[in-house]
Amino acid sequence: MIYTTPKLDSEDQAVLALIAEQKERLRYAVAQSPNRWTGFLRRNTFARALRGSNSIEGINASLSEAVAIVDDEKPETVEEETYRALMGYRNALTYVLQMHDDPYFDLNAQVIKSLHFMMLSYDLTKLPGQWRPGQVFVVREPNGETVYEGPDAESVPTLMNELVAALNEDKASDPIVKGAMAHLNLTMIHPFKDGNGRMARALQTLMLARNGVLSPVFCSIEEWLGRNTDAYYKILEDVGQGSWHPQNDALPWVRFCLLAHYQQAATLIQRSRAMSRAFDEITRIIEFNNLHERMGMALIDATFGYRVRSGRYQEENQVSDVVASRDLRKLSELGFLMPVGEKRGRYYLAGEPLREIYRKVRINDVRAANPYDLVKNALGGSQMTLPGFR
Repeated sequence: MIYTTPKLDSEDQAVLALIAEQKERLRYAVAQSPNRWTGFLRRNTFARALRGSNSIEGINASLSEAVAIVDDEKPETVEEETYRALMGYRNALTYVLQMHDDPYFDLNAQVIKSLHFMMLSYDLTKLPGQWRPGQVFVVREPNGETVYEGPDAESVPTLMNELVAALNEDKASDPIVKGAMAHLNLTMIHPFKDGNGRMARALQTLMLARNGVLSPVFCSIEEWLGRNTDAYYKILEDVGQGSWHPQNDALPWVRFCLLAHYQQAATLIQRSRAMSRAFDEITRIIEFNNLHERMGMALIDATFGYRVRSGRYQEENQVSDVVASRDLRKLSELGFLMPVGEKRGRYYLAGEPLREIYRKVRINDVRAANPYDLVKNALGGSQMTLPGFR
């Protein structure tokens, strides 16, 4: 027996409807400007998910470093083990996102093992790709207190097969609910020696990738969970109650995930608006200075604090080293970019005009409303307004 999908009430369904409306607005934005959104915003969101999920495990990197890793670059400031862990997760999550359009994909236990191997192959002592051989305990780091004990190792293969079967057979649940239950069950089964949290979050994103209406990178809640780690651990403790209790009610966990999806979508909506305003400003710069439009993405990257490198510029725009050097030199002469370092180690940061654009368009870090409060207000006669909309 594994945790079963709880019955949702009218408020839960109303929150799901709010999330669906948010995702439809994001889908429309992506469709309207595919080069913008599938380029910069997708890359930015992917990097934030990578950073958020790993920060929960104490594997920390700055956003700029995470973006470099998404771009298949090795930041000089990241330690080797951290880099290898982040690269492993990037590779696994890239595979997950690729499954969005694969009509022949088949979820099975071996796929889950393979994803785990991608994540942890940098350290074979963690037994990547293998079910754990013994008992497992989750320990709270500050005081060494055991907060959870997984089921016996002998039961793991059977439980994982049951989970896979349940996910494949469930055709009725909303993808968000289905993903939440995949996350909860894998976390509680704790089938691996290490990396169970990362694997559970990746499996949740996989469920969204297979069943969502929006590009899966925009459906992940890994960034939100990274910002709300204490609450994340607390709800898992409350539902798990210290050991394997699949008879427990999973509704509090599902509602926690609905909150996460709603607030993460609200953040993406606000962020997309900020990026759209920045694109408009960059377009004016390009036109006023009679620059080639290919320079726009480099200026956008720099505006949002990312390093611009000649190699990536060449690859992104399919130009030669000579053309890339000429373009970046021109942008530096105009004051839009500032070169740092020499020769092969050189990169470019935002000049003052781009820093001013960022100050104009940046969004305040304000938490979105709790969707359950919005639903209750609506049922009480108040008008519901989604954050960021008029």
